[in-house]
Amino acid sequence: MLIVAMAVWGLNVAAVKALTAFFDASTLAALRMVVAFLALSALVIWKRCGLPSLTLREAGAIVVCAVLMVFLNQLLFAEGLARSTATNGALIMALSPLVSALVAAAAFRETLTLARALGVILGFVGVAAVVLSHPGSGLSDAGAGDLMLVAAVVSFAAGGAIVQQLSGRMHPLTISWAIYLVGAVMLTLHASVDAPNLEVDALFPGWWPWAFILYSGVLATAASNLVWNGAIARIGVARTAVFLYWVPVFGVAFAALLLGERLTAWHLFGFVAVMGGTFLGTRPAKSTATSS
Repeated sequence: MLIVAMAVWGLNVAAVKALTAFFDASTLAALRMVVAFLALSALVIWKRCGLPSLTLREAGAIVVCAVLMVFLNQLLFAEGLARSTATNGALIMALSPLVSALVAAAAFRETLTLARALGVILGFVGVAAVVLSHPGSGLSDAGAGDLMLVAAVVSFAAGGAIVQQLSGRMHPLTISWAIYLVGAVMLTLHASVDAPNLEVDALFPGWWPWAFILYSGVLATAASNLVWNGAIARIGVARTAVFLYWVPVFGVAFAALLLGERLTAWHLFGFVAVMGGTFLGTRPAKSTATSS
């Protein structure tokens, strides 16, 4: 399921890039998150998965998680890409597994085994090979945009750690619904302040843009993040985050399939490295308990 979600996210990169020609960053983020919230609401009603009674601490954790994983992550990612390059963005986002592993080690005292560390490094090498092999790619000087992208990675990883804590008390669907409820409200308020005189026609530029928004909101955001949060609950944030290495790999594959871009030996090397990194990075730590 995670591999399928990463494929959806890989295609979503092209969809969001196309949507930036029709909407500004804050409006686009708000529309995508509102659609995602509506889709999750339909699932909650269908599954009859209501909200349990929350303590003040748990409600506060939901709000903090929404700020980190939805509000800040969406704005920092969009604004960071606007100021940086696609190459820098892909490589910085590929740091997510390493950041998540460090967050998990600090928050949950998870052991960063040698195999997992090698998997993280091997996956990053594979992503670097895929991204830097693209014609005309290169690294720009570090700047405000790069720092925003790093902050987006850290905020998403920190939010994932909170999801892992909440998963023992709440269903992943309920967690996702609550997070996107709060996040969608925040982004909508931000968009209304950022573009107070937005005309109605600007929200409906055509059929194709809204088809992309529905894909991005329903499949890439609601469904894929539900899979993501469910995986965090089952195998932890550190092991789940290793699968993020597949996003640029699928992005390149879709570019070759849909846009006719040429594949090289570097792409094959990157694919093999990402496969190896995923295998090593998702191996559970050996239990010290003896079998009876």
